[in-house]
Amino acid sequence: MAKIKAIHAREILDSRGIPTIETTMWADDGRGVVSSIPSGASTGRFEAVELRDKDLNRFNGQGVLKAVANVNEIIAKNIIGLDPTKQNQIDQILINLDGTANKSKLGANAILSVSMSACELGAVVSSLQTYEYLSQKYSLVKLSKERLPTPIFNLINGGRHGAGNLDFQEFHLIPSSQLPVTKCIEIGDTIYQNLKSLLIKKKAIHSVGDEGGFAPNLFSNVDALELLSEAIQTSNFKFNQDVFLGLDIAANSFYRGGKYQIRDRAEAYSAEEFVSYLIDLKKQYNLLSIEDPIQEDDWSQWTAINTELGQDTMIVGDDLLVTNKKRLEQAIAQKSCNSVLVKPNQIGTITETVQFVKLAKANKLNVIVSHRSGDTDEDFIADFAVGIGANYAKFGAPGRMERVAKYNRLAFIYDYLATSQ
Repeated sequence: MAKIKAIHAREILDSRGIPTIETTMWADDGRGVVSSIPSGASTGRFEAVELRDKDLNRFNGQGVLKAVANVNEIIAKNIIGLDPTKQNQIDQILINLDGTANKSKLGANAILSVSMSACELGAVVSSLQTYEYLSQKYSLVKLSKERLPTPIFNLINGGRHGAGNLDFQEFHLIPSSQLPVTKCIEIGDTIYQNLKSLLIKKKAIHSVGDEGGFAPNLFSNVDALELLSEAIQTSNFKFNQDVFLGLDIAANSFYRGGKYQIRDRAEAYSAEEFVSYLIDLKKQYNLLSIEDPIQEDDWSQWTAINTELGQDTMIVGDDLLVTNKKRLEQAIAQKSCNSVLVKPNQIGTITETVQFVKLAKANKLNVIVSHRSGDTDEDFIADFAVGIGANYAKFGAPGRMERVAKYNRLAFIYDYLATSQ
């Protein structure tokens, strides 16, 4: 039986140049793993707390030396000597050490860095790829190249991920789930490049946002959907057959005083009016997915839009659920959504993330495993999406290496499974 011999955390930079935490964990046989933790720009109010130093003399207060110290000085001595394959035991120790409901004492970033490292080291000492280890450990999917998650590409970045001129946060391109992962990646990249050429042709800004998608200077949110439609039309792929559109509305970000204010209309929308607007938008563009259409506290309007569109549209809870099992239980009871976004750093441990996924799957909800806007070249999330049998994987645009690393890992897993079956 392998045992954890050493743990060491340090401060590194993420894809936005903001500090984050990286933790290395070694087994007593000399083998080791390195895990780095992402960070979100758009966060739900109920997420586990990411610990920041708030020392304005370093990184404008964004340093994570406190989280690093919590790993090295508090967590490590309670984890060293344990079997890394005992994920539940390790995660429960982490939860108990913190002792708060939202992991605010030690920090969800510190806790997840150890939880994720244990998961990866467990795979290494078991002589398995991480996705194989997760599949065997939790029995949520029978691995095959046909059952890999379909990529969701964020080709236009708005809201807090973009340049500030679009209200909706992400404009998605979603290949057909009937296609192989490698074909899906080809589709995503082809249309991404087409979109760049189109923006250049129109003399529009074609710089990229936090998640690798373009952040053009447009006048309305609908303009972005029109651009994506045009980029699809210039490809050899068929709209609403090979590829579909989706949105991350991120409604929290423009909800003020009980109303939704977006640039597409001078007058703010009431909740009921905004739901009607989204229903019309769904019909016009045949949207396959709408994420966070309503602010996170308005359960009744979530239920309303899910009732209206949920038969053929993924109504995705992100800020609503924040990978929290209790929030998901309420959503299931109220039929508030039919799909869940899964972000391990929203809850802080691999065990709690898996429990969330199990509950979603038991209630036949679509599972979408997601990166964050501040990410690293860590590709664990691709293995995790495969190993827990996610329906979809959202890693951003097929641009910027912290995004591409995850798509490349997904393609590797596809090729590996294709040749080993």
